[in-house]
Amino acid sequence: MSLWNRAQQLPPDALRQVQNVYSEQFPMEVRHYLAGWIEDKMQQWNEIDPENIAHSQYAHTLVAQLIQEIENKALSYGSNEDLFLVRMRLQEAADTFKARYLNTNPLGLVSIVRECLKIELNLVQQHENMLGVGSTPSLVMEPCAEIVSELEILKRRTQETQDELRQLEQEQESFALQYHDCAKITAHLSHIQSQEKTPQNREMETNLRRRKETCEQQLAQKVSGLLQRRMDLAEKHKGTIDRLNSLQQRILDEELINWKREQQMAGNGKPFNTNKLDQIQEWCEALAEIIWLNRHQIKECERHQTKIPITPPGGVDMLPTLNSHITRLLSSLVTSTFIIEKQPPQVMKTNTRFTATVRLLVGGKLNVNMTPPQVRVSIISEAQANALLKNDQMNRGEQSGEILNNTGTMEYHQSSRQLSVSFRNMQLRKIKRAEKKGTESVMDEKFSLLFQSQFSVGGGELVFQVWTLSLPVVVIVHGNQEPHAWATVSWDNAFAEQGRIPFTVPEKVPWPHVADMLDAKFKSATGRGLTEDNLKFLAGKAFRSPQVQDYNNMLLSWSQFCKEPLSERNFTFWEWFFAVMKVTREHLRQPWNDGSILGFIGRRQAEDKLKSSKSGTFLLRFSDSELGGVTIAWMYEDTTKSCDQRDVFMLQPFTSKAFAIRPLADVIADLTYLLYLYPNIPKEQAFGKYYTPMGGEPPSNGYVKPHLITHVPGWSGASSLESYPNTPQPMYPMHDGGMADPPSVGSNTADGVPPDQKPSLDSPLFDAANVLSDFP
Repeated sequence: MSLWNRAQQLPPDALRQVQNVYSEQFPMEVRHYLAGWIEDKMQQWNEIDPENIAHSQYAHTLVAQLIQEIENKALSYGSNEDLFLVRMRLQEAADTFKARYLNTNPLGLVSIVRECLKIELNLVQQHENMLGVGSTPSLVMEPCAEIVSELEILKRRTQETQDELRQLEQEQESFALQYHDCAKITAHLSHIQSQEKTPQNREMETNLRRRKETCEQQLAQKVSGLLQRRMDLAEKHKGTIDRLNSLQQRILDEELINWKREQQMAGNGKPFNTNKLDQIQEWCEALAEIIWLNRHQIKECERHQTKIPITPPGGVDMLPTLNSHITRLLSSLVTSTFIIEKQPPQVMKTNTRFTATVRLLVGGKLNVNMTPPQVRVSIISEAQANALLKNDQMNRGEQSGEILNNTGTMEYHQSSRQLSVSFRNMQLRKIKRAEKKGTESVMDEKFSLLFQSQFSVGGGELVFQVWTLSLPVVVIVHGNQEPHAWATVSWDNAFAEQGRIPFTVPEKVPWPHVADMLDAKFKSATGRGLTEDNLKFLAGKAFRSPQVQDYNNMLLSWSQFCKEPLSERNFTFWEWFFAVMKVTREHLRQPWNDGSILGFIGRRQAEDKLKSSKSGTFLLRFSDSELGGVTIAWMYEDTTKSCDQRDVFMLQPFTSKAFAIRPLADVIADLTYLLYLYPNIPKEQAFGKYYTPMGGEPPSNGYVKPHLITHVPGWSGASSLESYPNTPQPMYPMHDGGMADPPSVGSNTADGVPPDQKPSLDSPLFDAANVLSDFP
């Protein structure tokens, strides 16, 4: 019985829960009228990982098939007036899926369908368990469960063929004995025939002829039985090899490739399950054991065939082909499981120490550690990597740089059952770059680390040359090259396609994919990701079109991302974003995670928000004009004038240098006219827990510890310029005309500034006149 039929038999309360699962995102009409098709595709729904962008094309195909099925079903109801509403509802669902998911977010629809089916199945199973109904196999079987199940089947088949091989061996031994007996009878008969034809000899000859005929008949039967057993065994081995090949492709081409893809996405901050590799190793070790046992069985069959070389008339010997196939499977398994467990840094600075770890997943099972293999590391260019993948070889000694400490010996770790080597002190000393064309820079050039080794299995019977390439690496020589280098790496990590030519990436990608990458990187760096409003703001900045409402169908180019300067700026979108991410990670992490920093908001939008707020309300935004700058914008209402004046002020942006001297929370505490964090949160509630405590123990070294105060010269709002106790008098008077830049040493009093003159807000000062001792 189908899952949907079982769901319809649920009691009313449980049935209502099922109904609640389906909404406008995935209408129940689609589930009902396409139940058979949806459940037939259950394995495909389950195989797609909605979190893995590499599955987008697979998801697109499945979603396109779903839409086609819905439209076909709707058309089939065209002549039935009673089903007019159903037809309209199905067509509406197809149109929605096309517009919302097909080309922009097919993984999103797959995620919705998977979740609906999962909840539906859980409700059905809960109800059936309460009724004591025998457990039914889960329609949504986890991939790992399928693999484990198939491995168990292959182990049983291997054991069965081992038992049959043993029986074949016994039959061959019996045949050999009987053949030997028959040969003795034949020899005896020949001897008698050469003797005198006495009555006794004639009788003996007759008996021997009868025995020979019987023996030959028995031998013929045994030969026929042996041939049939050999052919049956070969067919079973062929079936096992076919299943091994299918399962190995599943593990290596899906599970291991997906792990590598997730490892690459982890370079952009995506969550990464490092333990998955241990599970893949278990599967690969099980595969290696099964392949090795079957290969041994096939070689035993060849040995038995050599002992008794009988073949069917016109028959083809399958064993050489089977041996070739099983050896090729083993070779593919070994070479594919030589992997980089810990990648080297993707932005690599010359003359700087770095690490990497290489692991052979089947090394322990194949006893490779009996002769520990050596691994050598070199750095190669994009062109060299391309040639290597195309021809599976490179010119001897060809490389693009010099790496120190680039050899290591693999060791077997008994506790973890891992054969691996960790390079802890590698250092890139020299790099050879290709010629640049057009606008290319050294930060656009990608290299890769090549790990190579050689080892043998089966006592030297098979020798394997193995190699693997690291993720693309950008080599820099100075810290100021780091932002652009990370742009190259991040774009490659996010948009590399499986099976690509090294290291090609799309020139343009849909904005939702870029947004996903930016969100992952920001969350990884700061602890909190980006909201829809944040991403919309970033889209407007990246496309230089803040007025656009929907960016989902727009393509962002590599040039827009990190080559072309922003409007009226001398830096690119990526440089701006990277600087914001850096200052947030290093100085604003806690208030950002609390949601106290609005951050991604334009100047005009910030003014609009504050103009409708009460006096003293402020917000924090990332500066459009200063890389890594954070500005404080606040609303101030001057009630001393005859006509109340309301205006929004913004301080010149604070940068990392400023925050290294005075943390953001203390800056906000210093500016007493800042009262409420937008929309209406008392600033002590938002930032009080981050204030630096004043006072403390008296100095023990004879020096007075200074305390810096943030001060805006000339600003008299909200009585903010009342002097702290023991504040020394200014060494220089304030200039009249507060619109000019204040001197480097200013006063914290408003003396000399006419009350009707607007103060200069060009620069917040850590004023040298505001040096407070920590004692009364």
